[in-house]
Amino acid sequence: MSKTAESVWNNCLAFIEDNITSQAYKTWFEPIKAVKLTDNALSIQVPSKFFYEWLEEHYVKILKVALTKELGQTAKLVYIIKMENTYGNKQPFTEKIPSSNRSNLQSQEVDVPLKNKSPELKNPFVIPGIRNVKIESQLNPNYNFESFLEGESNRLARSAGLAVANKPGGTSFNPLLIFGGVGLGKTHLGHAIGVDIKDKYPEKTVLYISAEKFTQQYIESVKKNNRNDFIHFYQIIDVLIVDDIQLLSGKAGTQDVFFHIFNHLHQNGKQVILTSDKAPVDMIDIEQRLLSRFKWGLSAELNHPDYDTRVAIIKNKLYRDGVEMPEDIVEFLANNIKTNIRELEGAIISLIAHSSFNKKEITIDLARKIVDNYVKHTKREVSIDYIQKVVSDYFQMDVDTLQSKTRKRHIVQARQLAMFFAKKFTKASLASIGSQIGQRDHATVLHACKTVDNLSTTDKQFRKYVEDLNKKLTL
Repeated sequence: MSKTAESVWNNCLAFIEDNITSQAYKTWFEPIKAVKLTDNALSIQVPSKFFYEWLEEHYVKILKVALTKELGQTAKLVYIIKMENTYGNKQPFTEKIPSSNRSNLQSQEVDVPLKNKSPELKNPFVIPGIRNVKIESQLNPNYNFESFLEGESNRLARSAGLAVANKPGGTSFNPLLIFGGVGLGKTHLGHAIGVDIKDKYPEKTVLYISAEKFTQQYIESVKKNNRNDFIHFYQIIDVLIVDDIQLLSGKAGTQDVFFHIFNHLHQNGKQVILTSDKAPVDMIDIEQRLLSRFKWGLSAELNHPDYDTRVAIIKNKLYRDGVEMPEDIVEFLANNIKTNIRELEGAIISLIAHSSFNKKEITIDLARKIVDNYVKHTKREVSIDYIQKVVSDYFQMDVDTLQSKTRKRHIVQARQLAMFFAKKFTKASLASIGSQIGQRDHATVLHACKTVDNLSTTDKQFRKYVEDLNKKLTL
């Protein structure tokens, strides 16, 4: 008996239903329709891009197992994304993935290989004959200029990014340092510049790397005694994008090697793009020679998006996911989530997911519930300065007293508590925490954290200090 798309998919569904929760099955698999079976490729229709991305992120492994059981190792899965969009266009809508939106297609077939889509970053310096090895850019094509909407809060940074993408290494924006708070789009913009450069200059070697990963690779190269290979690898890059450069704080060896790599790239007309959560002038425990180089080009700040930009971001996100939402709900979200773009997009995804799970329309009541819950559980970024102020106020002293050299017991304890909470609530290194709290070294901070842990278990009054301050810092 010859197999049909329906019979293959029904067998897959039977296997999947036995291996996931009934709620997940009803939400994510019952709405799918089998369309056709051609050359061992099963085409299935899903109702939105959001739906497709959710399946790929959460159920790709079980889909692979189910389809392989039915069609063998050469099985392929093709998604047909068919969705409705109501922004002035009543026609069925899809967008080509990952290129620009297109509204003139009835459906879009997306051939997705059944494999894990997040391969581990290859360690490039252990590969022999490195000059002949193709270097993967590590860029995310979904983070592009098209999805990075312009507004008052990001106009300078976005314009500078476009200029760099048009002429990498050939503008005065070298390095380009993009800085701003959490969730404002620094990483997105860094990727967008790299994606645009790869599109315009495919021959150029572009590499995105987080400062944390860069540090790990450097430590590994020292352990394996191939530091020179590490430096050489980074010196052959045409466009280097380093995310969260402030994480080099207090890491003298990593800063030294980055200094030499930076100099080589800059002197040879290569482009360097950096992101940071603070401006160069506010970076602690970064060598002055590095800070001076960060200031050679342009430092462009990303600020919190204004109301109009927030509305545009919501509408763009909905348009790209093929989801409709009433105007009053869009305005409600824009009015109530002001902190950053990441929170805004997260709330939209939560709203869509809740609507899908419960099979309910998106209403203002559902939006209010999601926003209340989302904002309440969103962890607020806490700075070391803020921690020192809260601790000082609690013990009725000023910050200068907290940071002073005095050995009076109550001041020492206050200082130790500030160090303890700085380690708990920030990503700063021990050296950076010590430097900001009275010019202490990392050993002092480590001792302070151990002291707080010990006293919390043996001293009832001290434990109350910890509990009270923890509440104040997490309100």
